[in-house]
Amino acid sequence: MKRKLDLRTGKPVWMAYRAPSVPTSNLTRDVKTDVLVVGMGISGAMIAEALSSEGLAVIAIDRRGAMIGSTPATTALVQYEIDQPLTALSRKIGKDKAETAWRRSRLAVANLSARIDELGIPCNKALRPSLLVAGNVLGSGGLREEAEARRAAGLYATYLTAGDLQDRFAIDRDGAIVSPDNLALDPRKLTAGLLLKAGQRGARFYAPVEATTFESDKEGVRVATRGGPVISAAHVVIASGYELTDIVPSGNHSVVSTWAIATRPQSRALWPEEAFIWEASDPYLYMRATVDGRVICGGEDEEFSDEAARDALIPEKTARISEKLAKLMPGIDPRADYAWAGSFGTTSTGLPIIGRVPRRPNIHAVMGYGGNGITFSRAAAEIVTADITGSRDTDAALFAFST
Repeated sequence: MKRKLDLRTGKPVWMAYRAPSVPTSNLTRDVKTDVLVVGMGISGAMIAEALSSEGLAVIAIDRRGAMIGSTPATTALVQYEIDQPLTALSRKIGKDKAETAWRRSRLAVANLSARIDELGIPCNKALRPSLLVAGNVLGSGGLREEAEARRAAGLYATYLTAGDLQDRFAIDRDGAIVSPDNLALDPRKLTAGLLLKAGQRGARFYAPVEATTFESDKEGVRVATRGGPVISAAHVVIASGYELTDIVPSGNHSVVSTWAIATRPQSRALWPEEAFIWEASDPYLYMRATVDGRVICGGEDEEFSDEAARDALIPEKTARISEKLAKLMPGIDPRADYAWAGSFGTTSTGLPIIGRVPRRPNIHAVMGYGGNGITFSRAAAEIVTADITGSRDTDAALFAFST
C-alpha cells in the first residue's frame, strides 16, 4: 500500500505552458517486463528513459497519470548546490563524503544537460548562474568560507563582495557566491519528452494504476494492482516521489510543505543574467525567471505535511513571498499571477536515498530529494541503471539505504 498525499494545491505556473501528452493505456490483464517503474513524474521518466536506452523492456505506472503529482509543483531550479552547504554537510557526514556528494551533484547537472541535448528534448533549457546571497544562516564570512571549501573540492565558485554583487547583479546584500552552468527548464516538457523517448523504444505506460502489494524474491517481483492485474518484473524501481510505499523505510525521511508564486511576464524588469537566486537564510527565499519573463519565487518551507493546514496558508504565504520579493528586487512587480503549495520529501542531510530496498530483493527506490529533486533524479537514474545492468557506480554506497 502507498501512503497517499495531496501533493499540491493551487495552480502552478507550468500549467500555463503546453507540454506534449503522454499516451497511457488501461491495465486490463497480467503483464511481464524486465523493469517496472512505479511513478511517472520527472524521476520515473528519467529512470524509464535510462533503462530503455539500455535495451531493457520497461513498464511505467502511476496512480494518477503522467506529470500530475509533484512534477508541476516544482520551481525547476536545476542546480548542483545541495540544500546543505558544503561546509555544513562536511560537519555532518565528513569532508570526503560531503565533497563526493557535491561533485556528483555537479556531474548530474552536466549529464542531464548533455542528455537533453542528445535526445533533442524541447524543454526551454538555458544555462544560468546561481547566486547564494548572504542571509541569517551564512553571512559574508560564512560565504567566504563556503566558497573556499567548494574550490578546494574542485568546484568552481566565486565569492562576491557587497560591491561586486551590486555592480554585477544590482542586489543589495553583504555578499554572495556565484556558481556557473545550472539549468533553467520546463519540468513538464522535460518529463513528457523523456517518457516519449522511452515509449519510442517500446516502453509501455499504464495509468491510472495503483500498486498495492509487492512480493519479491531472487527470481523477480510480483506487483498486485488495485483492480486485479498483476505485473511481473525482474526488477522494480519505486519512483513515486514523496508518496512512499509501506515497504520503503522512511526513518530518515520527512515531508515538508512549501509555497511558491509566479508573477506576470516582465522581461524588461529582470535582473542581470537571470541568475537563480537563493538566500542563505532560514526560512530561505529562492527565485528564477521563466522563458517569457515571469519571476518564480518560493520558500517559506515548514516541516509539516498536513494538506489542509498547508493549503490554508496559501494567502498568507503568497503575501509574505511577494513582500520579500519586492524587498530584494525593488524593480519587479511582485504581485502573484499564479500561487501554489506543495509537499516534498527531505532527509536530515539534504541528500537523497537511492538504491536497493533492504530485505526486498530486486526492488529499488529513490527518495528524499529536498530542493534538488531534478538533479538527484538524474543521479538516481544513473545509479539504478548501473545496478540493474550489472555495472558499478562508484557513488552508490554514499546514497544507499542504511542497513
